Amino acid sequence: QVQLVESGGGLVQPGRSLRLSCAFSGGRFTAYAMGWYRQAPGKQRELVARIAYGTTYYPDSVKGRFTISRDNAKNTLYLQMNNLKPEDTAVYYCNARTIDVDSWGQGTQVTVSS
Repeated sequence: QVQLVESGGGLVQPGRSLRLSCAFSGGRFTAYAMGWYRQAPGKQRELVARIAYGTTYYPDSVKGRFTISRDNAKNTLYLQMNNLKPEDTAVYYCNARTIDVDSWGQGTQVTVSS
């Protein structure tokens, strides 16, 4: 059974950076498409970055500021977040997906505030 553990969240001032990590276990990491989602209070969960088969995808809201990457040797997914804005405040979730598996981590809080 796949397990995902996020870390790296916290309180940061606008314009600063954070790097989130997601430790993957319980499966073959390279077989999974991986993604980062976020959910702000009162809003739906939304995709912020995805990496699969060597390609990446970002919505316009984070494009140019966020970078997703994976270290297959360490079974770890990362999200580098630069130039953070107050509207980036949310709980960030790691996701691992195949055709028949859809696993989520417990989330890590990111708060952007002065």
